[in-house]
Amino acid sequence: MTETPTKSSGSDSAIADFGIDTTSRTTTEAIGDYFRRLRGGELGAVPALLGLLLLVIVFTSLSDSFLTLNNIANLFAQGGGQTIIAMGIVPVLLLGEIDLSAGTASGVAASVLALHWTQHGNLLGAMGPTMFYGFIVGSVVAVGLCVLMRIWIGAALSAVALLALLIGFSANPWIEIILAITIGTVIGSLTGALVSKIGIPSFVVTLALFIAWYGVVLALVGEGGTIPIRDSHVLFDVANGNLSVLTSWLLFIVAGGGYAVVLLFRHFSRLRHGLVAQPTMLIAIKAGAVVVLGAVATYLFTINRSPNPTLTTIQGVPWVVPIILVLLVVGTFVLDRTRYGRHVYAVGGNKEAARRAGVKVDKIRMSVFVICSSIAAIGAIVYSSKVGSVDGNAGNGNTLLFAVGAAVIGGTSLFGGRGRMRDAVIGGLVLATVQNGLGLLGYQADTVNIITGLVLLVAAAVDALSRRRAAAAR
Repeated sequence: MTETPTKSSGSDSAIADFGIDTTSRTTTEAIGDYFRRLRGGELGAVPALLGLLLLVIVFTSLSDSFLTLNNIANLFAQGGGQTIIAMGIVPVLLLGEIDLSAGTASGVAASVLALHWTQHGNLLGAMGPTMFYGFIVGSVVAVGLCVLMRIWIGAALSAVALLALLIGFSANPWIEIILAITIGTVIGSLTGALVSKIGIPSFVVTLALFIAWYGVVLALVGEGGTIPIRDSHVLFDVANGNLSVLTSWLLFIVAGGGYAVVLLFRHFSRLRHGLVAQPTMLIAIKAGAVVVLGAVATYLFTINRSPNPTLTTIQGVPWVVPIILVLLVVGTFVLDRTRYGRHVYAVGGNKEAARRAGVKVDKIRMSVFVICSSIAAIGAIVYSSKVGSVDGNAGNGNTLLFAVGAAVIGGTSLFGGRGRMRDAVIGGLVLATVQNGLGLLGYQADTVNIITGLVLLVAAAVDALSRRRAAAAR
């Protein structure tokens, strides 16, 4: 009598047929596998992290002021703007594209924000008819393009920009923030359409728009002009304010505890379904390390770090930290856990193969520029808050170069298909550390630029060599 196969045996045979590996690895095997991947060229953010550690050691040994609580808090604020812009550039780089206009696009968003605030919402009078109606036409076109490409979030944000221009809301710091972000969305929609639908190379499009948006900034602010925004506590606190002690600890509980819970839940879920998972010990160590480091950092930030503690009190996590954390969590989730994110990596890895697989390549290509300019506008809010004003050079100069450099230094490949949102944060910390440390040692802008350029060159060389090594290992 033939035994009827059970459901379990059928499942096992299916697994065997398709070669699905459901075996568990020991801690030693997992560590060995990690080092094999490193030797194979899959370096990720390791070079940037090692470089950051080296920089901290060097600057700590050379300057007594570097590792003080006040300077570390200032470091986050100083590098926050370029780090956020770098986070927006990551999806563009994942496609093997480039957005050279992100810096000046952020300058346009900052200029509109400042004008709306100082002119009490009267953008028509502040801009002049030609520029004002140009923004309206651009917003209408952006809405139409996003609807045509079915980028619904881009269409909604562009529509908000159009309504804000037409209705003329009274000045309000929260209105200014929303207006700046939506203006960034409009700019990204126009840029993305030129690249994806017209077919102009992104380098050419964004280089031309880099120049054009710089001209718009000069027209709005005036050559040599400055628009102050210091008289708004909300706009000023974005980069200069701190959470309360209680809110700082709540942030730690939500961020650190949430990370640990998600990591452990995902791990045990894989184990329950018989999927390959890292050893539980490694996962526990990883979660515990993040929680401990977060607790230590939160405790240190809640200590009074004022240079004159008897006169003033400065304590709490800087506001720029939760802003970056929110963008990091959302961006990581979108790229790692959604169909859209998988399509971005697919197009970046092989555009033609993705097209044959049914991915709407043009939509993906346009969408990353929408994301880039929208996030760049958030970066503009942060760096404008830090300096307390917007001038004719907003977003110009080294803003974009440092942002692209941050993404590349952190591990995002210039060749497309490889990188994560965290790379921009790590690379931003590296560049901010270089600028901050050299500034404390008294070096001028020329030396800072030379060293920053060399750091970026080393990062690009590491990326090229690791890709060559990875290709040879296959």
